[in-house]
Amino acid sequence: MMAAVAAAGAVGPAAAGWEFHLPLAPADLLRDGGPGRYTVQEVLPARELLPALSAFRAAFRARGALAVLQHFDPLYSLLHHFGAVGTDVKEDALELMMQVVSRHSNELPTILGDSGLSCGERAAHLNALKMNCYLLTGLVDAFETETCKSALLEVDPGGKNKKNRAKTSGSLWEEERDPLLRLLTQLLQLDLRQLWSGLVVEEEFVSLMTGTCYRILENPGIGLQKYRATREAVIHLLAAALTHYDHMFSATLKITQMLQHFEHVAPVFAQAVSLWATEYGLKSLVGELLREIGQKCPQDVARDASGMKGYAAFVTELAEQIPALMLSNMSVLLRHLDGESYMMRNAVLAAMAEVLLQVLNGDQLEEAARGTRDQFLGILQAHVCDIHSFVRSRVLQLFTRIVQCKVLPLTQFQSVVSLAVGRLQDKSVVVVKNAIQLLAAFLSNNPFSCKLSCADLAEPLKKEVRKLQEMRNCGRSTAAPVISPEEEWEAMLPEVRAAVQHLFQPLQEGEEEVLEVEETVESTLEQITGLLRKLNYKSAARLTQKALCRFPGKEPFSGPVEENEEAAILGVLKRLYTGSCPGENSEDSPSVTSSLKAEEVVPEEQPQTELVKQEMLVQYLQDAYNFSVKITEALGLISKMMYENCVSVVQEAIEFFVTVSQFGVPQALPGVRRMLPLIWSKEPGIKEAVLNAYRRLYLSPSGNSERARAQGLVHSLSLIMVDASLGMIQCLEEIISEFVQKDEIKPAVIQLLWERFTGKSPCSSLERRAAVMLLGMMARGKPEIIGSNLDVLVTVGLSEKVCEDYHLAQEVCYVISKLATPPKPAQGKNKAPFRLPQDHMLFGCLSEALSKGFAKPSGHWIPFMEAAVMLIYQLAEGAEEICAHILQVCSQQALEKLQEADGEKADPRVSPGRVSDGASSLPTFLLMHLLSLVGQVALQQVAHLEVSVSAELRRRRILREEEKTKKQSDSSMKKKRPQSTGNETTMEEELGLVGASADDTEAELIRSICETELLDGKHLFSAFVPLVLKICNNPGLYSDPALSAAAALTLGKVCMISSEFCDSHLRLLFTMMEKSSLPGVRSNLILAAGDLAIRFPNLVEPWTSHLYARLQDPCPSVRQTAGLVMTHLILKDMVKVKGQVSEMATLLVDPEDTIMGVAQNFFNELSNKGNAIYNLLPDIISRLSDPSCNLEEESFHTIMRHLFSYITKDKQTESLVEKLCQRFRTARTERQYRDLSHCLTLLPLSERGLHKLQDNFDCFADKLQDPAVYSCFQTLLARFRRAVSKPETKALAEELEQKMSASHNRGLDSAEMCQEGRGTPVPETAKQKPTGSSRRQPLSTANRDEDFVTPPPRTLRNQKRAQKRHPPKKAVITFSSDEEDSSEDDELSAELTEEETPTTTTPITRSSARRRH
Repeated sequence: MMAAVAAAGAVGPAAAGWEFHLPLAPADLLRDGGPGRYTVQEVLPARELLPALSAFRAAFRARGALAVLQHFDPLYSLLHHFGAVGTDVKEDALELMMQVVSRHSNELPTILGDSGLSCGERAAHLNALKMNCYLLTGLVDAFETETCKSALLEVDPGGKNKKNRAKTSGSLWEEERDPLLRLLTQLLQLDLRQLWSGLVVEEEFVSLMTGTCYRILENPGIGLQKYRATREAVIHLLAAALTHYDHMFSATLKITQMLQHFEHVAPVFAQAVSLWATEYGLKSLVGELLREIGQKCPQDVARDASGMKGYAAFVTELAEQIPALMLSNMSVLLRHLDGESYMMRNAVLAAMAEVLLQVLNGDQLEEAARGTRDQFLGILQAHVCDIHSFVRSRVLQLFTRIVQCKVLPLTQFQSVVSLAVGRLQDKSVVVVKNAIQLLAAFLSNNPFSCKLSCADLAEPLKKEVRKLQEMRNCGRSTAAPVISPEEEWEAMLPEVRAAVQHLFQPLQEGEEEVLEVEETVESTLEQITGLLRKLNYKSAARLTQKALCRFPGKEPFSGPVEENEEAAILGVLKRLYTGSCPGENSEDSPSVTSSLKAEEVVPEEQPQTELVKQEMLVQYLQDAYNFSVKITEALGLISKMMYENCVSVVQEAIEFFVTVSQFGVPQALPGVRRMLPLIWSKEPGIKEAVLNAYRRLYLSPSGNSERARAQGLVHSLSLIMVDASLGMIQCLEEIISEFVQKDEIKPAVIQLLWERFTGKSPCSSLERRAAVMLLGMMARGKPEIIGSNLDVLVTVGLSEKVCEDYHLAQEVCYVISKLATPPKPAQGKNKAPFRLPQDHMLFGCLSEALSKGFAKPSGHWIPFMEAAVMLIYQLAEGAEEICAHILQVCSQQALEKLQEADGEKADPRVSPGRVSDGASSLPTFLLMHLLSLVGQVALQQVAHLEVSVSAELRRRRILREEEKTKKQSDSSMKKKRPQSTGNETTMEEELGLVGASADDTEAELIRSICETELLDGKHLFSAFVPLVLKICNNPGLYSDPALSAAAALTLGKVCMISSEFCDSHLRLLFTMMEKSSLPGVRSNLILAAGDLAIRFPNLVEPWTSHLYARLQDPCPSVRQTAGLVMTHLILKDMVKVKGQVSEMATLLVDPEDTIMGVAQNFFNELSNKGNAIYNLLPDIISRLSDPSCNLEEESFHTIMRHLFSYITKDKQTESLVEKLCQRFRTARTERQYRDLSHCLTLLPLSERGLHKLQDNFDCFADKLQDPAVYSCFQTLLARFRRAVSKPETKALAEELEQKMSASHNRGLDSAEMCQEGRGTPVPETAKQKPTGSSRRQPLSTANRDEDFVTPPPRTLRNQKRAQKRHPPKKAVITFSSDEEDSSEDDELSAELTEEETPTTTTPITRSSARRRH
């Protein structure tokens, strides 16, 4: 150390002649800065740096840190040539400079403590310190810059070279950076002011040291975990500068600048500021930084999105780490809540939430803190309705955290829940998703109850309210003797006297006498007493004054004559008050949630405490009830979101209903059922969400034992099937089969279901039926569940007691049918299907059950029969023989009944439950049973031939071909086949001719059986066809609705057998569909016609218009059935969608919600078929705008709004703009003008669309005089101007608007001139022709042939149509532009494209050769 002092003395005089000034830029040291300033004399070339560096090392060993005074230039030269110098030289220089600064740092305390230090020596050490620090920090900056560049530009794919380069260039710097920062921190912790003669250390030196820190922080990777030590070293170095060298102001500016330009530094600076404030006591820095951010102009900041992002992240992170300090400085940030930057609003609101979570929580807050808390909560609630969706979403997230942490005060619950429910209808998907999450958090963390049922909470609330009222009444009665009425009157007399004197003064401005005296004295007394009790003395005095005039001579208004009116009023008031104190009017009783009045005093402390407790209990129950009401309201909104397009919203809705169900809200069950169809979703996330929901709801029941858990699971699943539709049960079956396949359902559950079914476990008939259904669902996943217990199912479910519960027997049939499920493709495709022998006891039990129940009246026999017949055809060998036997037995019973009726025909009395044709009669139910049995057997026989027999023929053929091929291959091994034969066979097999020809042969065989054999005189069906036709042709004779419906359905099923029979009876079928007055008949025939349209499309095609006509049926159930049938036919391309598809569109405004849902589903599915809706829109608009359609204008708008939502392509929009404009030329009524203009407003107008509008201006210019039309075009242009930003486009829109305005005004002027010149009024809007009150006309009961004619073949109809073109046409909008624009793309054609045209196996034409006339 003494050597260092000696060295300092040796160089002191030499160094005293100049001073080293820290340069602003390195080049400043090369220029002469004036006398006394150090200047670099020579920049050495790169090749001379190594010897110069060795010389500096030798000098350092000899003279210590002051050696830099003679060797600064070589090291400066190294910095100057840093990029060209080798790595070894640079690393040696860095290591050497660290040794120099470290030694100087260790020597400085002794040097500074030497009282005999001369000025020259001090100056030498100061210059050396600045030089050494300058060189070291320069090397730091150079190395850091090089590291950043290599990290950003590292693109060498060669792993070896890349690894070596990283090792040579960055490894030493990575290792030395942290020790270097600690070295600089150690240096700054010394009292360096003595080197500056006790004055303040120059700011340039502090900036030199801290600049290194900021330069390191600019590295984008500084936030990584591996640089944690570096970050901490930087933070401590800056802390030393802040605490010892007054770096506060510079740090504030630098931090705000870096936050604005480097997004990644926000978390680092937040950590740093938090550490400085807590460990170094630099709390004022927090205020300075937040004040600097708060003073940023919101308008300027909004333009700098990246800067805003950094500020926002910093504020948010800082609030999480030091929320208490944020609270004291929050006021400086509030101005950003009104700024344009949503990121800053989010940051400030997040900071408030952190303060609420960590500081302003708990029940022990002081009054001021409580006020601040409520203020913050109010601000957060206000921003739930912020203009920006990101802010709304963020606030809902913050409230979710607040609720989850149980920080939200109970008084704020209702308001926040109401806001969350309101956001469920937000247009932003993210907001809706977070609103659902918030409501789920409210449920999971509610302080009220684990069961939130409105019905369960209402009764306790009423009970406790009554108890509270009784306690208050009791309190008043005990408090009354404490203060006498006279004493109370004396206390209130001055105020009453002042009020009475006020009566005799003139009324002030704004005062009105609104009180009127009641009709009777008693009611007036009650009114005055009530006003006195409410301390409303002025009104009481005024009412008494009027009563004295109204009821003179009546008590208490007939007292002794007073000296003046004032004394009289006071006397009456005194008598009333002192006389009414013991009782109190009911109208003065407080509300449920109000507290006791101030003047009511309870003398005993204990009753007062009980009363307060009771009030708190009532308030608690009231809050719980209100909360339950809001949750119930949210259920209806969220249940509708399960079918949104956004997957995340659907998942949140599902999760919400799981949470609601766990809290016992009864309205949650419909929502749980509503999510069932989502199991068929194509989105894996949604399907998995449904499975997880049902897994949580039903597969995790509570219970101490396996048996108890199984009972809970079975009970829950049975409950969901109560009143469930067939579709819901199918969905539940899919879910349960998934669980079974994954072995998630325990054997104990299956065992319990069998026990319930067999009666070993006592249960109700509904629970027993549910057990059978659940077994069937599980059998789909594992058929052996049923296969191993088939005998049990038959003996228990299809025993002699079938007639007692047909529902159970029907479900047993469905369960057994699971065994007939076709094998999976993974199994052998040529494996014989599972069949039971004809003499199996299953079929014997079914035959016996059907035969016994046939002659007994039961409304459930027919569904059971249908299930039984289907099961027989699915599982039985020789199913047609079994069913023929059943038909014979049942027919025999019917004949026996008929013979009995013949024996009683002499009896003039005829039972109303029998049908008669004048000669004999049968019970109606018996005939209905017989017809239903015939129809079901006929349908299943056709299905059996087309599916089972056809598949079996193909299977056997394939087996024969395989055997033949095998034999040929075996023989070829022994004997070589002729070459030509082999080639021919191979070619036929390659072309598929052998299989195709065989398939056609088999199909033709099945077809010939159906056409020629099933309905000929030899077959059993032929005996029943006349009966079916007789009932259908005589609706007056057979008038029973159920019988008519059964006969109609049977007719449709029999028509499925033969095309010839179908063709000859289609006229009867559609006549009944059109003319029958029974909705059941019409619905059944619509279903039958739908099946026939798929089986015989050529025959049904001419009758399609009659199917469309049923969409306007007066009966809702028929309309719904027609809508479903037409949906299936159109989407399966079995019916042309051109033409009457507008009838489907009218269902979008049907008064029945279910029918409206059918129509919406139809158009949703149709929109997935390319441009189908775009192609249909012209026809729909044309038909619905027709005055004869009689569609209300508002309904038209609703339909168009829904249909135009599917038009999303720009090309389609532009084409429709042009077509709609051209349509104005052919429109004839003002209603049509308005409809067309409204359709234009529904299109998102683009720039090209605007050009189309301007090009076709002449088409609608003369229609703009109509105010409604003009308003629509104004709306269209206004929306366009808001959406575009190009000045030239806006100018084009303004030009078009001026033209429209001129046309509009010109039309009005011409109308006024016409009115003045001719003296006639302007023509009014065309009135619609008077029609009925509804488009759905009542059905006619007539059944005349001339009213219903079979549609002729298409060629004849076209000829007749051509002959009838002479009369003038009605004003119907038809899109002639569709034909005019022949150059349009196929995509924009208003005709169906080739892939959208209905495709069937045969063309849809009428062939006269196949018809019999």
